[in-house]
Amino acid sequence: MKPLIAIVGRPNVGKSTLFNRIVGKKVSIVEDFEGVTRDRLYCDGEWCGCQFTLIDTGGLEIKSQDKMWRHIRAQAQMAVEIADSIIFVVDGKAGMTANDIEVAEFLRTSKKPVTIAVNKLDNNEQDAIYDFYSLGVGDVVGVSAEQSKGIGDLLDIVTENLPKSNPDEQEEIINIAIVGKPNAGKSSITNKLLGYERVIVSDIAGTTRDAIDTEFEWNGKKFNIIDTAGIRKKSAVDEGIEQYSVLRSLAAIRRADVVLVVIDAEAGMSEQDIKICGYVHEQGKPSVIVMNKWDAVDKDTFTINTFNKKMQGDLKFMDYFQSIYVSAFTGQRVDKILALASEVYEQSVRRVQTGVLNDIIADAVVAVEPPSHNGKRLKIYYVTQGGIQPPTFVFFVNDSNLMHFSYERYLENTLRKTFEFKGSPIKLIFRNRKEEN
Repeated sequence: MKPLIAIVGRPNVGKSTLFNRIVGKKVSIVEDFEGVTRDRLYCDGEWCGCQFTLIDTGGLEIKSQDKMWRHIRAQAQMAVEIADSIIFVVDGKAGMTANDIEVAEFLRTSKKPVTIAVNKLDNNEQDAIYDFYSLGVGDVVGVSAEQSKGIGDLLDIVTENLPKSNPDEQEEIINIAIVGKPNAGKSSITNKLLGYERVIVSDIAGTTRDAIDTEFEWNGKKFNIIDTAGIRKKSAVDEGIEQYSVLRSLAAIRRADVVLVVIDAEAGMSEQDIKICGYVHEQGKPSVIVMNKWDAVDKDTFTINTFNKKMQGDLKFMDYFQSIYVSAFTGQRVDKILALASEVYEQSVRRVQTGVLNDIIADAVVAVEPPSHNGKRLKIYYVTQGGIQPPTFVFFVNDSNLMHFSYERYLENTLRKTFEFKGSPIKLIFRNRKEEN
């Protein structure tokens, strides 16, 4: 396992900018006001052969009693507890503050190696670093995250005592993105699946702003679960932080192997829920519709049938979907989610033998004759599976222009009836091939 390095400090000292510079890409949100980074954000990095995982944290307000700041502080404290080393970021322009002293006291009790990064020294004002030696928690290095100055010196010190990682052989890890509208219960489901409070849970819409990755193991399988920010309709999204959060949520869908679309069952499926499902479908991602807050729904014998019927109508463009009704609050059926996600994943990577595939399609062509136009009929010469995630089938035909959408749908239904591909979209490609004499 790679060593963990936590980046901590009071708000607005440039932690996220430094995080982005170290990992070499824009991962963490950077804005010029407090409270932007709330949860722990992870990303892998490397320096001179030493591989590590960097953890960005929210700004520490040690004595604040504000509800949200208490949440942020708890997440930062957890990052410090699991870290092998800590980068303590301070503002060289503002100088040492009372809050810096409070953070230093907190870090001292952790008994972890600490390196102080005196940030915002854009003009190499080295005299600004000396006051911070008095904090007495570790080495002090002047840096400018904005201008990428001094970061190499910082990493030399931080990585000096870290064990050189020997990455394990590549193991299959299933990436599961949890998406949905704000306040649908995504973070609550994440925490229930993990068995501890990994992400902030609050009834305040918009609490989760970053896409939060956590690796774990279940039933001998390795997973990486990605909790994301709520996706509101475009007209309701504010520019700046929320816009970045939504973009990161959409990016999480694109890199996922399976997507859990969480819907508030009490509120019912909305137009925005359908749009989110549509995006997942367009990206070719297998999915599970997770109807959360099922405990809050007034039910009778026919309630679940009513919900299923409505979903089938709303999601007729992805009628392969799988669904589950859960309550993150009570834990009802949450333990079934990973089994269903695993099954859906296996369907998305399934391969069909070419011989079997061609036999099935040949029977389908005999049962229902292909379309024709102006006296010319479509001929299907053979079929092969061209890829997985999603399963992709390439049909070699005499003229792809003769393919009608209704016959394409018929072929897709034939494949699903035979091989299921539950929860996974499939893709059909038609290529022309000259008829052989």
